[in-house]
Amino acid sequence: MSNNGGMTAGLLSYETLVHAVAGAVGSMTAMTVFFPLDTARIRLQVDESRKSKSTPVILAEIAKEEGILSLYRGWFPVISSLCCSNFVYFYTFNTLKRVWVSENGQSRPSKDLLMGFISGVVNVLLTTPMWVVNTRLKLQGAKFRNEDLQQTHYRGIFDAFSQIIANEGVGTLWNGTLPSLVLVFNPAIQFMFYEAMKRRAGRGGRKISSAEIFLIGAVAKVIATTASYPLQTVQAILRFGQYKSEGQSGILGSFQNVLRLLMDRIKRHGALGLYKGLEAKLLQTVLTAALMFVVYEKITATTFKIMGLNRKLKH
Repeated sequence: MSNNGGMTAGLLSYETLVHAVAGAVGSMTAMTVFFPLDTARIRLQVDESRKSKSTPVILAEIAKEEGILSLYRGWFPVISSLCCSNFVYFYTFNTLKRVWVSENGQSRPSKDLLMGFISGVVNVLLTTPMWVVNTRLKLQGAKFRNEDLQQTHYRGIFDAFSQIIANEGVGTLWNGTLPSLVLVFNPAIQFMFYEAMKRRAGRGGRKISSAEIFLIGAVAKVIATTASYPLQTVQAILRFGQYKSEGQSGILGSFQNVLRLLMDRIKRHGALGLYKGLEAKLLQTVLTAALMFVVYEKITATTFKIMGLNRKLKH
């Protein structure tokens, strides 16, 4: 089979669609369960004047000052963005996996990393506008310690899109794209370790338990998140849109803004300032990723089992 034929087969494959839907559902389920942890994380990243405390203390402060429901502020736009984002990522990753592995008969960590990187780039370019909007909505109504931060007034997802385009320009919807493109190494590294550990655990046809999948997913995410966290902080600040950039525009200007934000963070809070909110981020992303992989594996296994039974019935 030619590369073009293999790619077409991968794109139109029912199995690829199952993986994409399972990944989207798994991520939505896991994020909903651990959403308050993401609220604490992004508040610490954006509001520099808020002291970094333990995650339970931060959550208690937010609930006391803004109400318990504020812990789930922006849930719908985040879940919508996450659904689209993970659908795109899993669809692209499994399309590439279906084509490349079927041609060569095996997968290796280096190939998993490359497939993860390509999937991440496609995902970033297509879904960044949704993440910019959900960052704005998630922080709307928050009580900031930093008085320089201004409140926004959006009536919902579509109103946020229209206001941002009208007042700031359509290019604003891709704020934070540069760090996001660099951050594609995060899921790429995560999938590389996940696939490698899963292959090792499943040697000899051994069935992997849900507890093992949870642990493998958690370990993979810890490695990826810790390595890329400073850029995630910059990404959140840029998406919020209240950082005043200077100098050139375009890719070079974006690169300068990223460096300026990193250096400013170090100057104000020291090197550890780059990791402000890491505890909440690790708790949220590690638990979310681990639960997501469990749901993802269960949905795909169940679906393929049903498909197999259906095939048997037809014969």
